[in-house]
Amino acid sequence: MNYRHIYHAGNFADVLKHAVLARLIRYAQKKDKAFRVLDTHAGIGLYDLSSEEAQKTGEWRDGIGRLMEADLPADVSELLEPYLAVVRELNRDGALKLYPGSPKLARMLFRPQDRLSAMELHPEDCNRLHNLFQGDFQVRVTELDGWLALGAHLPPKEKRGIILVDPPFEEEGEYKRLVKGLAGAYRRFPGGTYCLWYPVKKGAPVKAFHEELQGLEIPKMLCAELIVKSDRETTGLTGSGLIVVNPPFTLKDELHALLPVLKTVLAQDRFASQRAFWLQGE
Repeated sequence: MNYRHIYHAGNFADVLKHAVLARLIRYAQKKDKAFRVLDTHAGIGLYDLSSEEAQKTGEWRDGIGRLMEADLPADVSELLEPYLAVVRELNRDGALKLYPGSPKLARMLFRPQDRLSAMELHPEDCNRLHNLFQGDFQVRVTELDGWLALGAHLPPKEKRGIILVDPPFEEEGEYKRLVKGLAGAYRRFPGGTYCLWYPVKKGAPVKAFHEELQGLEIPKMLCAELIVKSDRETTGLTGSGLIVVNPPFTLKDELHALLPVLKTVLAQDRFASQRAFWLQGE
């Protein structure tokens, strides 16, 4: 309950997560039928990068700040366009001041038939999220522990869905909780596309986490990781990863194009790296 994403909004981890989320939404929109995005840890939805909190860490400068100024290859620019177009729309005067959280990003990419369920446990943050989407019939904001949403809100009535699980990892055992949450959610809604975020840092049990996920025997799980610096001199975040369950068939090739460019643009030292591979399946 102490976590505040404003300190980290727009950082390299957000760039990876939101670039992939935008790709998932655009793929889902290839069919006319409506779908629902379920955002289990939604935050406040929109972040002021000029705020005292964001300025204190300045993490966005090494994330979205770099990406917006980068000279991107044409194929990568096209893949990132849905995501970056939203950022530009929020900052029409050219100065980078506002950054969309995942619920705002999703909403700005929606067609009229698409829907969002946004869960936020912190009362103050949930109230701000409510205010952001006040009167928007395509969005439902609920003050709820996002882990409970994986049971209470699946399957969606649209029968098509993207489920983003992005916990703050404040507590011990969050990797195991992520595995357990996915297992229960998948039983209820095996046809959904799940996008699970996790941190990479010194001592993080990433290998064990991957092995536990493989033990679920879910047919298709794609993993993407972006490491921006060595963990030799820090115990903080050095990289981030995504697990995508039931990914679009195009996503792996897209990641092979995106990740090397993101690594080059966002690298904080010479130890930066990236990888995309099948954790289960193809």
